[in-house]
Amino acid sequence: MADSGKTSREAAPAAKVDLKKSLDSYQAKRGEFRTLDVPDMQYLMIDGHGDPNVSPEYVAALAALYPVAYKMKFSSKRELARDYVVPPLEGLWWAADMESFTVGRDKSQWDWTMMLMVPEWLDRAAFQNAVALVDEKDAPERLADVRFETLSEGTCVQTLHVGSYDDEAPVLAEMHDDVIPARGFVMRGIHHEIYFSDPRKVAPERMRTLLRQPVEPASFA
Repeated sequence: MADSGKTSREAAPAAKVDLKKSLDSYQAKRGEFRTLDVPDMQYLMIDGHGDPNVSPEYVAALAALYPVAYKMKFSSKRELARDYVVPPLEGLWWAADMESFTVGRDKSQWDWTMMLMVPEWLDRAAFQNAVALVDEKDAPERLADVRFETLSEGTCVQTLHVGSYDDEAPVLAEMHDDVIPARGFVMRGIHHEIYFSDPRKVAPERMRTLLRQPVEPASFA
């Protein structure tokens, strides 16, 4: 038998972690509204305003966010021997007049924070190192706007929407007007979306988006 060059004592490479599959807070089903306690999670974040479909600001935001996320991933794999799939893009969305978001869908009035979750074993030093590496060559225009923060949401109601982003309104109306009050809650915090599908590769009617709303007991409001 030929010598493979490996001994029986060599450790197999660690499996790549896919956090969207292993974390309960990323689980949702179409037509089902879950109430759950979402743990504090750390993110790369960047802010902006306006319609993401036509806004150069939105394009520039993602162009700054992803290089930092991938530098952190590669550093984790190389230095800590912990590899992972970069989690899906997420967004916090709001407007001065929330009806322009939930009913009118006037995207020109929307404010947003786009986010990529960072595994709990990476810290601010890892973030700062990643930013420095990205800055060494062809730094994105908005690199200085990327920040590393913890998001605390607590009790939330969430569901899975299957379809185009423009078809979310009825699902949001059911969540906000029926489900949340029926469970004795009121809304607080900011509407949160998690994008499981790449719109460049998936037809609009098949896109999967987790819709989340932080809540609190109505008696506390």
